Amino acid sequence: MTTSTIAAPRRRRLVQHKRAIAFFVLPFGVLFTLFYLIPIGYAIYQSMLVVERDGTFGEAHEVFGWFQQYVLVFQNGPFWRSVARVLLFGVVQVPVMLGLALLFALLLDSPLVRGKKFFRLAFFVPYAVPGVIAAIMWGFLFSPNLSPFTAVTKNIDFLGADLVLWSIANVVTWVFVGYNMLIIYSSLLAIPTEIYEAARLDGAGQARIAWSIKIPLVRPAIVLTAIFSIIGTLQLLAEPQVFRSFSSAVTNTFTPNMTVYATASVPNASLAAAFSVVLALATFILSFTFLKLTQRKAAE
Repeated sequence: MTTSTIAAPRRRRLVQHKRAIAFFVLPFGVLFTLFYLIPIGYAIYQSMLVVERDGTFGEAHEVFGWFQQYVLVFQNGPFWRSVARVLLFGVVQVPVMLGLALLFALLLDSPLVRGKKFFRLAFFVPYAVPGVIAAIMWGFLFSPNLSPFTAVTKNIDFLGADLVLWSIANVVTWVFVGYNMLIIYSSLLAIPTEIYEAARLDGAGQARIAWSIKIPLVRPAIVLTAIFSIIGTLQLLAEPQVFRSFSSAVTNTFTPNMTVYATASVPNASLAAAFSVVLALATFILSFTFLKLTQRKAAE
């Protein structure tokens, strides 16, 4: 039997294998193109357009203006102040939220804790509440005139300019701690029990096992939740939008997404698209940088 005779069936199997892969990937590829790539491409195209008029009162029409909208984006002070605001929000809120999620996951995984099913459900329940409903609920609790805790809310202005950002951070933390906890807890359940048994034979207690074994082994899950949180921080919209009903300190340019929404409502779709493209690039750069930094530290 010649080499070509043996190779022919292998080539046929390889072709069939590739066709099977293409068949199963095709539905995802179509949906990914329709609802992800095409909208991104259209947003980039829209951001390149500018509105011109024939004379003072002439009919408006859109023409290709290249990067004129992006010049306006980088000259827009309220937009960049909103970016700085959410970055400050993320620097404080994300570590607190992930720290609580990690703590709760470790407690659920500890053999010393009883009623794990109840606590797992109790920690996750806030995530089942829609973000808008959660923001309305906490807005009433923080309002000095509506809250049942008026003795506190009348002395501490949770909705004032100094604290409203952290009141929103409280809502986001309350909602998403349980979600991130489940991701980390699932990673903890995947750790082989033999590792714990070996550590206990060496005299390690539960605290030592958690610090030296569990946390290092769930590092990929922590990094994943951190990246999700960075993306969510820069996309902050629902909670501050609801808080506008309770606080005059929350303006229509309080977060980058609110700035995009307000600009599109003017309407100025091209400038809003440019804001969106810049925000998407900033989100990608921050997420990618964080991922590379964590990978470098893990390699060391």
